[in-house]
Amino acid sequence: MIFFAEVQFQKDELLYHRFFSESMLYMYRNPSLYNDWYGVIILQSRSLEPEKTTIHRSLLNSSQVQRIYLDELGSPDEQKVGISLMQLTIASDTQMVQDAKRLIERVQQEQITVLAKEEIIDVITTIAVYKFANLSREEVEAMLGVKLEETRVYQEAKQEGLELGLELGLEQGLELGREQGLELGREQGLELGLQQARLELVPQFLARGMSIEEVAQLLNLTIEQVRLASE
Repeated sequence: MIFFAEVQFQKDELLYHRFFSESMLYMYRNPSLYNDWYGVIILQSRSLEPEKTTIHRSLLNSSQVQRIYLDELGSPDEQKVGISLMQLTIASDTQMVQDAKRLIERVQQEQITVLAKEEIIDVITTIAVYKFANLSREEVEAMLGVKLEETRVYQEAKQEGLELGLELGLEQGLELGREQGLELGREQGLELGLQQARLELVPQFLARGMSIEEVAQLLNLTIEQVRLASE
C-alpha cells in the first residue's frame, strides 16, 4: 500500500485534479510496487474546498480517501501531537498563546518517543516568536513558560543577528525577519506534523501484515523509525 498526503492552506480550484492525477500517475509509473493506496487531504477549513468536485465524487466519497478540516477537529488537547502542531498554525493570536503553552506542557509531561521533545518545542517557539515579533524575548518566555536561549530558534536568530548587527538586539532582528520566520515556523510545523502522522500510521500497517521494510518504504521512513514507532 502507498500513502498520499496533501496539506492545503489556501484556495485551489485544481486541488483534487492535481492530487488525484499525480497520485495515479505515480502508481502508473510504479505498477509493481504497490497493490493498494490511501489518500489523506488536510484543509484549514471547508471554505477551501474547490467549488466543483463532481468529477472526483467517487474517489472523495470512497474509503480510500479521507478529508480532514483542522478547524473542525475540536480542542488540540484531544488530538495527537502532530495534528496539534498543525492546528497551532491556524489559531488566532489569543488562542495560539493558550494552545502553545498547553502543548509545551503536554510534550514535557508525556512519554513521547516518536519525535524528540526538543524538536517539537522548537517548532512551537519558532511559530510564537515570529508571530509575536513585537514582544521582547522576556515577554515571549513568560508567555510560553520556556527559556528561549535553550531553543533552536533563539540560536538561529542570534546568528542572523550577528550578521545584521548584534548591537541592534535580538528583538529588532526578529522584527526584520518576522515574515520569513513565520513561514519557516509554519513549514517546520507542517513537516513535523506530517512526520508524526506517518509514524502514527505504522502500527496500523504492521497490523495488516506488512513487514517493517514495506512500511518504511510506504511511509518514506527509515527502518529504525518504523521499529521505534511500533514499540
